Parts: sequence; C-alpha cells; structure tokens
Amino acid sequence: MYNNALIKTNFNFPGQTHKYEGKVRDVYTIQDRLMIMVVTDRISAFDVVLPKGIPFKGQVLNQIAAKFLDATADIVPNWKVSTPDSMVTAGLKCEPFMVEMVIRGYLTGHAWREYKSGKREICGIPLPEGMKENEKFQEPIITPTTKATSGHDEDISKEEIIQKGLVSESDYQKLEEYTRKLFESGQKYAEERGLILVDTKYEFGKIDGKIFLIDEIHTPDSSRYFYSEGYEERLQKNEPQKQLSKEFVREWLIENGFQGKDGQRIPEMTDEIIEQISDRYIELYEKITGEKFKKIISSDTEQRIEENCLTFLEIHNT
Repeated sequence: MYNNALIKTNFNFPGQTHKYEGKVRDVYTIQDRLMIMVVTDRISAFDVVLPKGIPFKGQVLNQIAAKFLDATADIVPNWKVSTPDSMVTAGLKCEPFMVEMVIRGYLTGHAWREYKSGKREICGIPLPEGMKENEKFQEPIITPTTKATSGHDEDISKEEIIQKGLVSESDYQKLEEYTRKLFESGQKYAEERGLILVDTKYEFGKIDGKIFLIDEIHTPDSSRYFYSEGYEERLQKNEPQKQLSKEFVREWLIENGFQGKDGQRIPEMTDEIIEQISDRYIELYEKITGEKFKKIISSDTEQRIEENCLTFLEIHNT
C-alpha cells in the first residue's frame, strides 16, 4: 500500500502554456488564464523535498483546501473554480504577490526557535520577555516571509516589503486585513471541533487590479493545529502540545539529525514512518472537517487525474 504515492506528474494538456513544479504541487497553466494545481503526495520540510511520498497526503490537502476556500469566499475572493479530481484544484491564474502572509496566534515553531535563541523581535514586531513555548500572544501577530523561488523563505518586515516595492502600502493594508479575518474564521471553525488553529500562512495575487486569495488554506502543510483539550495543563507543565500539523515531521527529522543544512543527510523513511505520517494527515482531515476520510484508490492515479482534468478543460477552455 505504501508505495503507491503520486510523486510526479507529466501532463500535456490542450492549451498548456507552462508547467511549474513546486515542493508539493505541480501547476499547469492553460492559455495563461487558467491553472490546474495537482497536489501530489510529495512532502517537504525545512524547504527540502523528502525522497518518498506519503499516500493520500495530496488528497487530504486538496480536499481541506477546497473546503476552506469555499467557506471563506465571502471574506475574500479566491482563485478556485472547480475540483475536477480529489487531488486537483482548478482555477484562475493570478499574478502572485512575492510575499507570504504568516499569522501566528501562539509562540511556537519557527517563532519559538527564534525566541529561544534570544531574539525579541520577529519581522519588526517586538516580543515580550518571559514567554513560554506555545504560549498565546495577546493578539495574533503577522510575520511575513519572502516567497523564494528556490531555497529558504526569509522573514521580512512590513516596512521592508513596502520599501522594496514587493507590495504597495495600500495593497499591504488590504492583505493584513484579509489575513486577520481569514485567521479569525479559521480559529472559530477549529474551536468548534476541539482544535486550536495556532498559526498559518496565506498567499494572495491579483487579476485586473483585484486581490484574490490563492494556493491552499488551513491545511496541515500551511497551518499548525493543537488539540484544545489539555492545552493549558501542558503549557503549565512545559510539556509538548498534542498537535496535528507537519511539525511532527520536522521533529522526527531534527531527532534524526536533519534540519536542511549543508552536509546533513535525510534519515531513512521506513514504511512504518510513512504509514504514521499518512495516518496523521488522515486524522487531521477527519478532525478538522468532521467528515470520514474516503480514500480514493486507483490502479493508475495519473491517468485518472488526466481524464478528470481533460473533462474540466472541455467545459472551461472554450
């Protein structure tokens, strides 16, 4: 079962003008106006794509993202037009802003590692003394990153973004407003399901001067979730939080001597580890959506995706 992950696609759709391979997604541009985003089963951590895929991960991410894009369309328009396959979202081609809007409700992950090293400012935002790992901020902070085409995304302040002309001041204010509203919506949704949406990132683009939400939203690849139950007790005892996010993959890599630095080797991904990661992704899907996950299994996943996308294009590419 654990060797059937989809880690590569090589389609040639009618009207295709470009193909982009991201860390996890293969994105096909059609006639420079539509995009077909195939969410593969590849998995990345520390900006490195790991050598083996995780079965059902692409389906989990795509279906969660589609659900939340639909649920937040009243807050900000988004790029999604259709989900022609369980691993595919198709939508409008936008001109992306070259920043990612990261918003954090709690001091954890990258922010905690920075704080622990002695830094008391992140992206130009001062952090108070005496905070504990996983402690809640008085109010969520926005800590943008650059959007690297290769290598690592870097923290960047609002002032630097505007100064460098990455985003205009008026557009940036709108991005911050959308980011806060989307995060508030995601936190409320998570709370109803016994989860805490800890932090996440959003990406935005433009069509004809109008801002759209693009890419994925509130998935375990772009977000971190804690279980609400036991959060306070674990915080007071300085114990790790029970969480549903990709952080457990990073922790496994760190424990095995890998943080994406030069000279470090990726630890062996055994069938057992792959199965554990797959199960955790499915667990998050069921927890966050409240729905039973239905595994879509095909003898030829790539052929199934191609046929479903061709059907979509026949309707929308005329």
